[in-house]
Amino acid sequence: MKKLIVLIENNFNEMELLYPYYRLLEDHEVHLVGTLGEKVYSSAAGLKMMSSLGSGDINPEDYDGIIIPGGFSPDFMRRSEATKNLVRKLDEAGKPIAAICHGPWLLASSIDLKGRKVTSFMSIQDDLKHAGADWQDEEVVVDGNLITSRTPADLPAFMKAFIKVLG
Repeated sequence: MKKLIVLIENNFNEMELLYPYYRLLEDHEVHLVGTLGEKVYSSAAGLKMMSSLGSGDINPEDYDGIIIPGGFSPDFMRRSEATKNLVRKLDEAGKPIAAICHGPWLLASSIDLKGRKVTSFMSIQDDLKHAGADWQDEEVVVDGNLITSRTPADLPAFMKAFIKVLG
């Protein structure tokens, strides 16, 4: 059993948070980690979910991987130094980092994307290219420990790829 993180912030996409969260709970310990712990966050459609931990309250070494859901929430996530540091430390350790839709926004703010292959929702491709990434229009792109996808329609391929990289 692995210990995993699914990030949460306001304006998260319900499908991109719930599908990975419940799929991973089948076999792993999964924590919803927000900027703040034990805080209620709202999705774009008003679904409310509570974080179990805050990004500054955990040791990245204790975790085996992370999922970054989309929606507009990654724009809030990347405003948190603790959340950016969490992603940076997981990347430095080579642990699986999966980001879907607008999730790669957080990658652009947290890690060096120069020459790394990624995908995302098409509207943020320029941001990723400006961060040095090799943006590709594919349902899932795996580059080492990075797993990225475009939209909720890509969730099955996204989760299969994450679980494969997770091992």
